[in-house]
Amino acid sequence: MKIIPAVDFHCDVLWKLLENDRLSFIDNPDLMLDVSLPRLQQADSILQIFAIYVSERSEKTMVPILRSIDLFHQKVLAAPGMRFVRSPEDVRNLRKDGVIGAMLSLEGADGLQGDMAMLRILFELGVRAAGLTWNNANWGADGVMEPRQGGLTAKGREFVAECNRLGILLDASHLSERSFWDVVDASGRPIIASHSNSREICNHPRNLSDDQIRALIAVDGLIGVTFVPQFVREGGRADMNDVLRHVERICGLGGGKQLVFGSDFDGIDTHVAGLSNPGELVNLKETLLKQYNAEQVQDFFAENALRFLTKHLPA
Repeated sequence: MKIIPAVDFHCDVLWKLLENDRLSFIDNPDLMLDVSLPRLQQADSILQIFAIYVSERSEKTMVPILRSIDLFHQKVLAAPGMRFVRSPEDVRNLRKDGVIGAMLSLEGADGLQGDMAMLRILFELGVRAAGLTWNNANWGADGVMEPRQGGLTAKGREFVAECNRLGILLDASHLSERSFWDVVDASGRPIIASHSNSREICNHPRNLSDDQIRALIAVDGLIGVTFVPQFVREGGRADMNDVLRHVERICGLGGGKQLVFGSDFDGIDTHVAGLSNPGELVNLKETLLKQYNAEQVQDFFAENALRFLTKHLPA
């Protein structure tokens, strides 16, 4: 099979490293990380996006966010062949230099406490995508599991505007539906959903309705099909063909050029059968090649993402 490089828009390695700093990204001897340097190499990875996630039991300040960024430098970027990605030029150089890119995203802005100076500092530290919430409500917006299902606050709208000004990509994956539409209305730049599936295929609140998917397509955004079993198939016992159904749905809505993958590896403790780490992405590639041609599969795995980032990251 022709080598098809891989881009993954979401993993939670930094959270695991924050929780247990004895873990090694470079060699992963106990296989406690889904995503590690050997497994990215096995996957022919060209770019991995690393989420900064602070768990519900941690303090809602900048401290764990900054510790996560430090771990990114000390453990991920220290690995041979890893390259920090912050600009279109960085993206263009990945293929030329034969390295694996590493980009930072923020999953939940609770720790910023509504202070846009903190957002600007994170931009200077290389954060290039951000989601306002995890599943719950915070100072900026309601998350998808918040019972009241509210939208953006005034501070949340300020956050959207400042992300637009800086060039930080807005990630809608964990937003309540009203917050999602508020971001669509307020943003002047394309929006991504880094790790969400089709709600028509699997009726879970974290998945996107057809209207939401169409909205992301309309603004030239991205939809990251995720491998969280309960987002793939109701009941959670999912296999490769179940992932394929989400790909088919998004393509059927016209999103073939907006579709990417956002695994959520290391943020999950169960896996789609045959898809437990980047080294097993070959199984998904083989499944997709039965339905789509090599150019389309290459788009899904890498080219859509690389085109988007080359166009929309700040220069």
